[in-house]
Amino acid sequence: MTSEQLGMMMDFPLTTQHFLWRMRNVHPRSKVVSVQRADGEFTTVTFADAAARSERLAAALFRRGVVPGDRVATFAWNSAAHMEVYLGVMSMGAVLHTINLRLHDEQIIWMARHAHDRVLIVDDVLAPQIFRLLERIPQIELIVVIGDGDLPATDRDVIRYDDLVNESAGDYRLPLLDERSPAALCYTSGTTGDPKGVLYSHRSIALHSLIMVGVDVFGVAKHDVVLATVSLFHAMGWGLPFIAVLSGAELIMPGRFLQPAALAKMIPEHKVTWSSGVPTIWTDLIRAFDESGDAAAAKRSLTTLRKLILGGSQVPAALVRRMADDYDVEVISGWGMTETLPGVAVANTDPRSSPEDNLRRQVIAGRVSPFYEIRLLNDAGEVAPHDGVARGEIEVRGPVVASGYYGLEPTTVADRFGDGWLRTGDIGTVDPEGWVTLVDRAKDMIKSGGEWISSVDLEQAIQEHPDVIEVVVVGRPDTRWTERPHAFVVVARALDHASLREFLVQRVPKWWVPDTFDEVASIPRTTTGKHDKKALRALLDPTPRPPEDDATKGRVGHA
Repeated sequence: MTSEQLGMMMDFPLTTQHFLWRMRNVHPRSKVVSVQRADGEFTTVTFADAAARSERLAAALFRRGVVPGDRVATFAWNSAAHMEVYLGVMSMGAVLHTINLRLHDEQIIWMARHAHDRVLIVDDVLAPQIFRLLERIPQIELIVVIGDGDLPATDRDVIRYDDLVNESAGDYRLPLLDERSPAALCYTSGTTGDPKGVLYSHRSIALHSLIMVGVDVFGVAKHDVVLATVSLFHAMGWGLPFIAVLSGAELIMPGRFLQPAALAKMIPEHKVTWSSGVPTIWTDLIRAFDESGDAAAAKRSLTTLRKLILGGSQVPAALVRRMADDYDVEVISGWGMTETLPGVAVANTDPRSSPEDNLRRQVIAGRVSPFYEIRLLNDAGEVAPHDGVARGEIEVRGPVVASGYYGLEPTTVADRFGDGWLRTGDIGTVDPEGWVTLVDRAKDMIKSGGEWISSVDLEQAIQEHPDVIEVVVVGRPDTRWTERPHAFVVVARALDHASLREFLVQRVPKWWVPDTFDEVASIPRTTTGKHDKKALRALLDPTPRPPEDDATKGRVGHA
């Protein structure tokens, strides 16, 4: 250290080990609640006990040969045990690889092999799904099972999770970690082609948590009860386990019970104040309330809920209004992706603004969060102004943004990360005060007669019709116009298409109005719960399209 550096701040590493320290020493009595069954039966563990179990897990894995840098996979629902695994695996220097439960077999096998997973930690109810694939994942040596359910036969070493964490930690001590060392590995959803791996460092996880806990971002406080509906295998569960630890908020882990009836019971029982997720979870809940015909009971179910952070797809304005007007719940949209972790932009409301201005902001994307920087690149490859009018592809950089993909040489992804910025594939505008408006995914824009139509804006307009429950708009091939918009709608009652067109003419340019509509019972969804536009386009045009790069698609909860 030079004389000029004397008296500077400590060079203290930002690692996930600090979360364990905070659980023991700052919020020891905060709780993690795990919902175990559909009837709402649950178990509870304090932060202090969860931290101790995490450290005993680290010691037990170390005794079985797991060392810093080894990959430990999870195949599990949200639970206190899964959170303990998060913290224990990362804090010992191993790399946590959360596998999406909804992927098909070939993708699961590919990811486990690509990640070089040595250990697999799996829920007992999911064991049959994964055990039958083990023959094709030979490098997995140890399987840890959460729960006490029956297990299929296997030739691998198997131990129950509780047996592992009940072992004494002995003289094991967590190692000193470099904050830039890898802590977790998440893969993009990969609906086409192989998924892409994003390797998060300890530093990036710590910084993301500090950013998101801010009052103008996610704003989670000590007094909150957080319902973690976002799966822990989706972009680190949007960082909620870490955010809850920093703030001391109680954390409710719903397991696999995200159905409307389960949520309607869970929210009032645990006095949930804050939750999140893709919009479809909450539109399904509102639809169930409407179908029940008991408005008073519906309102009681959401009495304690004050804030919802929604992402993963466009937030319908109708949902924002219903939540505010009928249930006094503030809905906030956010935008991000696996490569950035969630919350690049978040649309908090402003009490000084009019309801109309707040609503406009709540459905666009949000204001750029601290330590993220954004620019727009137009079709000519030039940087576009942040004037709220000029459109371009949104590019992002910052300390919580990926610099490439795990296992891929930089030259193979230069078009995505070439000059220190991540090309997101989202088209949008940015105004002078940092408010980001998403116009569409580049590949979802509809080109009709040489002009562009935003499927997102058109969906918002259709969603405003009182008889429309859910809608997706995609481009239909057209010999005259190249493409025309086609709408798939879920309706509350029989819909007169002519009257719907008249309704839309008042809200969008006449040439945007779809020529054709399909009324469907439900909209197909991807493994991350978003509308599957690729599948819908295939219904209209079975001709194979060029492969789409899924590496960066999605909004807040994309993984």
